[in-house]
Amino acid sequence: MLLAINWGNVGIQAAQLLLSLSILVILHEFGHYITARWFKCRVEKFYLFFDPWFSLFKKKVGETEYGIGWLPLGGYVKIAGMIDESMDKDQLKLPAQPYEFRSKPAWQRLIIMIGGVTVNVILAFIIYAMILFVWGEDRTPMSSVKNGIWITDSLMYDAGLRNGDKIVSIEDKPVTYFEDVNKNILTAKKMVVERNGEQKTIMFPTDLVGKLVESKRRRRLVELRVPVIIPKFEKADTTFAARSGLKEGDRIVAVDSVTVNFFDEMVPLVEKKKNGTVQLTVNRNGEMVNVISKVGANGRIGLGMTEQEVYVKEGLFQVEHLSYGFFEAIPAGIKKTFAKLGDYIEQFKLILRPETGAYKGVGGFKSMGSIFPPVWDWQNFWSITAFFSIVLAFMNLLPIPALDGGHVVFTLIEMITGRKPNEKFLEYAQIVGMVLLLGLMIYANGNDWFGWNK
Repeated sequence: MLLAINWGNVGIQAAQLLLSLSILVILHEFGHYITARWFKCRVEKFYLFFDPWFSLFKKKVGETEYGIGWLPLGGYVKIAGMIDESMDKDQLKLPAQPYEFRSKPAWQRLIIMIGGVTVNVILAFIIYAMILFVWGEDRTPMSSVKNGIWITDSLMYDAGLRNGDKIVSIEDKPVTYFEDVNKNILTAKKMVVERNGEQKTIMFPTDLVGKLVESKRRRRLVELRVPVIIPKFEKADTTFAARSGLKEGDRIVAVDSVTVNFFDEMVPLVEKKKNGTVQLTVNRNGEMVNVISKVGANGRIGLGMTEQEVYVKEGLFQVEHLSYGFFEAIPAGIKKTFAKLGDYIEQFKLILRPETGAYKGVGGFKSMGSIFPPVWDWQNFWSITAFFSIVLAFMNLLPIPALDGGHVVFTLIEMITGRKPNEKFLEYAQIVGMVLLLGLMIYANGNDWFGWNK
């Protein structure tokens, strides 16, 4: 039964990834398509996914064949007279026609080339704006955090952090909201915390990201330090905790007669009883009750943290909910897009520095799918899709032949020098770019499945 549930979760994640990528690919290619048509270029094909040898669906409307390929590695529009992944050399041997890409002025070709990236950026604007308009935004002020942080990763402990530390600054910048902590740690060299009334400086190792990848950790590095308050169990919950007799609202105050005040104090005590049982003493409406629970081979009883509202009601921290009107959400969505882009660029820089080990974390479709939650949640789905849209825009602008950025570089050189690159040179550059991208794709997906980065 557990195996079936896991496969069901994987199926939900895969479905979300497929839908997200389909939306992004179609709209990216539409950016090229609409600008090409705007400048009266003939678009011969518009495909979702690639179609080597055959396609799953195709229909010709006017001069354009629309279709769905069977290889879900992207999509493409085939514009007449353009050197692209189709490598249609026969057409290029003929005299240039007025409707062909190669016959258009450089500035028009440049707009066509950045059309896909432009649509991806606009899409991110729209999605983030609508998320803020529909759901608003929750933020946890660090100034309201009563019990400090919980170190959920041993690498953070090795760096010098301790449970209960209160974060003062990261890279000499004050940390206003807890939601910014985990992402900022990845690119940080130092952090200042308050511990027992004194400030201490924590220095992070240069290869922190590489170590995280090697350890295959998926959880956040730090959480808010909170007491163990039992959440509401779902009827389908078959964890040891759910079957032990624990009830919603119970507060665990001891494990095998050892007093615990927070999650971080309970976890190691339970881990010692792998494949055994533990006695949990709980405060149930003022009455002390003992509950016996089995412990799995992983040293867990399957207990998660309760709803955020419970901790807020307890006064452990505050949550600011920001609501946005329609017109307020638009500039806020644009601001959020550029903030996410900035965060991604900072993390991308780590990949270019071998000493950080961040290159080990380059992942493929499996890693992308794991970002989605195992349940269908539209707010999370659209938030992740907006982020992927930013990533797609950034990656496509990299100056690599076969990507939009490569075409943009050659076109800009032409506009500056007044000389158009030789078509044979462009063909070879396209081949080199395709080989590089194929190698990167193999490496990334190899990391996912076989750990080729080790």
